[in-house]
Amino acid sequence: MDKFKAALVLAGVGDALGYRNFSRQDNALGAKIQQELKEIGGLENLVLSPDKWPVSDNTFMHMATAEAVITGSLEDLYRELVKRYVDAVDKLSGRRPDPATIEGCRELKPDNHLLAWHTPFNEKGSGFGASTKAMCLGMRYWKPEKLESLIEVSIECGRMTHNHPTGFLGSLCTALFVAYAIQGKPLVQWGREMMKVVPMAEEYCKKTIQYQEHWFYFEAKWQFYLEEREINDENQNKPVFPANYDAEEREKTYRRWSSEGRGGRRGHDAPMIAYDALLGCGGDWTELCNRSMFHGGESAATGSIAGCLYGLVYGLSKVPKGLYQDMEQRERLEFLGENLYRLSMEEK
Repeated sequence: MDKFKAALVLAGVGDALGYRNFSRQDNALGAKIQQELKEIGGLENLVLSPDKWPVSDNTFMHMATAEAVITGSLEDLYRELVKRYVDAVDKLSGRRPDPATIEGCRELKPDNHLLAWHTPFNEKGSGFGASTKAMCLGMRYWKPEKLESLIEVSIECGRMTHNHPTGFLGSLCTALFVAYAIQGKPLVQWGREMMKVVPMAEEYCKKTIQYQEHWFYFEAKWQFYLEEREINDENQNKPVFPANYDAEEREKTYRRWSSEGRGGRRGHDAPMIAYDALLGCGGDWTELCNRSMFHGGESAATGSIAGCLYGLVYGLSKVPKGLYQDMEQRERLEFLGENLYRLSMEEK
């Protein structure tokens, strides 16, 4: 239970740390952010207060997903998600919510029983917002025998707001990585195991969704990433990083992985940067933050995913208390983690 709670809380911490960068307008690059952090005493002396370090819409949408998941059966889940997403977006105007999330929620119909979540394909729906609200689904459906449910629910949840394969495959990816973390699967295997599930997701989508010409971008980008880290083969179990992989080099790499020169902007590279940070940090919380929360792209998105995964693998013991003890929404996040744990364990 403790790691479920840690995952939800650290998703919020990663979001808040990364969001501060975005909210400063100048969107400083990683080296500058890390230097400024040193000047104010470093991570170990930082206190995340709600007024100075608020969470973004990522955390509120993630909580909306978790609350829907713990309230009812699978049959009622989608309508519950629709209601909670629409309600959440109505309250997020001051937090610069992701435009794709807002646009997606406009298409949801909470009062239409039959068509509540049937939204049209969206060319702009390839963003990160689906991936940052789906981690908790991996906590609900983490058992290997629940894989079909995890595929269906993460895709349907993702396409409610991001109805584009690059977007909703991001939600499948983060939910899968969470499930792998809970199962205790070795970290280095997650990416290639996810690639085995993508064809299953495609089969599911063929029954309900028609836009296959947009499908392969996500897959191609991830194949390229796994080859770059030399972990695309079953016999390769040690990721290869550049000899010099400082903040400046990471910035260049993240931009190269992205589709528009802004690391973490899309559904493929937000989980990719988070996963890469987890692979490369060696369990060191500060290093995870430097790699996933303090860079010049969508660091709130990559930080939220990375924080969640770190919490499941390592818990809270290596994280300075100041980062979470006064954090906005901490008690609510702990409550959701506790209930997700109970729900996933009680089910036969």
